[in-house]
Amino acid sequence: METHFTALDVVVLVGYFAATMAFGFVTGRRNRTVEGYTAAGRRLPGWLTGLSILGTYVSSISFLALPGKAFASDWNSFVFSLSIPLAAWIAVRWFVPYYRSSGEISAYSHLEHRFGPWARLYASACYLLTQLARMGTVMYLMALPLHVLLGWPIHWIIVVTGVSVTLYTYVGGLTAVIWTDAMQTVILIVGAVVCLAIMIGALPGGAGELVRVGAEHGKFGLGDFGGDLTRSTFWVVLVYGLVINLQNFGIDQNYVQRYLAAKSDRDARRSVWLGGLLYVPLSAVFFLIGTALFAYYLTRPEELPEAYRDPSKSDSVFPWFIVTVLPPGVTGLLVAAIFAAAMSTVSTSLNSSATIIVSDFVRRFRPLQATDAGTMRILYGTTFVWGLAGTGVALAMTRVASALDAWWKLSGIFAGGTLGLFLLGFVSRRPDGRAALAAVTTGVVVILWLTLSPAWSTLPDGIRSPFHGFLTIVFGTASILLVGLALGVLARRGGTADASPPRS
Repeated sequence: METHFTALDVVVLVGYFAATMAFGFVTGRRNRTVEGYTAAGRRLPGWLTGLSILGTYVSSISFLALPGKAFASDWNSFVFSLSIPLAAWIAVRWFVPYYRSSGEISAYSHLEHRFGPWARLYASACYLLTQLARMGTVMYLMALPLHVLLGWPIHWIIVVTGVSVTLYTYVGGLTAVIWTDAMQTVILIVGAVVCLAIMIGALPGGAGELVRVGAEHGKFGLGDFGGDLTRSTFWVVLVYGLVINLQNFGIDQNYVQRYLAAKSDRDARRSVWLGGLLYVPLSAVFFLIGTALFAYYLTRPEELPEAYRDPSKSDSVFPWFIVTVLPPGVTGLLVAAIFAAAMSTVSTSLNSSATIIVSDFVRRFRPLQATDAGTMRILYGTTFVWGLAGTGVALAMTRVASALDAWWKLSGIFAGGTLGLFLLGFVSRRPDGRAALAAVTTGVVVILWLTLSPAWSTLPDGIRSPFHGFLTIVFGTASILLVGLALGVLARRGGTADASPPRS
């Protein structure tokens, strides 16, 4: 079946781009100070920052991967979303008040107060590397299905997206990012709900047919409830989700800046609840879309190309449905929603990365030159350069066999140790800088073993990690926390621990 991306769809897509750029320029035009550029003047309402947090959660990875997971298997990955309420409660109870009271723009400044400069620089460097990999992966995975289905050159899709996001982030700072995030999140939600409604209407028996087919083929299963740690069971996904979401709410600069951008403590707490809890039903919509795709193509197998029947290609089934089945205009809306998910993620990463570079590196090594005007020039320049770097990583991803596999490995290596270090300093005052360094070293070794040993063919089977990849960040975090606490206890008994509390 040929795609039918009509002139109306082009108008919708181009209109979306124009509106996004204009919206970003208008909302951020007054941000000419460091405080405005990095914290939006600390005056935004909770509903707005909450929608921005939701936009940070949902990227083109989620937009394409969640329906693909449900189409190819079941709702096992939805268990990740079930961990969000607990993580949000912990964030509202402890993380948000801590960051709001400290007043510091960097999520990693307390690590320096607690363990020394090395800890802050280590966590900041890990964050920056993670964001580069994230931007590249998101832009590439957004461009890939559009290239395949619409015939547009993949390099041009990546470049246009990268330049567009960089421009409105460059001009508007965090205010533009948050407002455009909110707008793009609304487009994403509307697009997903409209698409699901059309899909259900296209089934012979409507919603009842969807439920019947899904139940008959085990599509609503949440995974095995056993204790097997080598497979993606319910419990493996749940604990993985809890650790990832604690990392998001606890140490991710993207989220911390939104806590600080809220105009009051109440609004900051409200933003966490709004952004976190809305993702649970929204992710359910994406899984329902995947199940509806399965039911739709079960009755119309001739409409799905043979290439997309391969489970490894399941991420392309939803985009194929969008450009071959949806009516004109709606197709453009859904394609715009895919762009929205990617642009929201990339703009957030750009602004937060520029903020970290200035607060954790520039102001440390050039304190006398870090005037307001000088810092603004550095923020502008860093945003521009980081946008080019992220676009370059996305272009490099076109040569990688599996961008998603590369992202999982890179994110596990780069981000696995920072949550453990944060929790170590947050829950106990006993471990000093030496204990923390030893704990991080141990955690990095554990993470590397869990990540690399399964693919190392020359290693004996008894030395390779038998654990599922989701547990890499779980065991890495746990090893840093437990080793650090144990060394803190030993040092305390020896009378050498630094028991001073973290400085607010």
